[in-house]
Amino acid sequence: MISERDQQRRTCAAFRQTSLSLYELWLRYVGLGGNAGEEEVDAYLYSSLLLPAFERDMLAHAVNEFIAEQPAPPRAPYSGEGRGGS
Repeated sequence: MISERDQQRRTCAAFRQTSLSLYELWLRYVGLGGNAGEEEVDAYLYSSLLLPAFERDMLAHAVNEFIAEQPAPPRAPYSGEGRGGS
């Protein structure tokens, strides 16, 4: 099981790799059932507040959901692939 601090650190790192603003993340999080206010989420992302497990999981889910919606980065082709990359 992941520790609270490790989950916080890794969620923050994943969030920082996205183009989401704090407000956009918070809207997604609330839409999934999260209950913390925008200020609390901000404090969590800057490691000055720990959230309960449910709130941490909903925040992680909001970040992961956004990441999953993004187009996949281009992949390097293998020699046997056609020009279209398939």
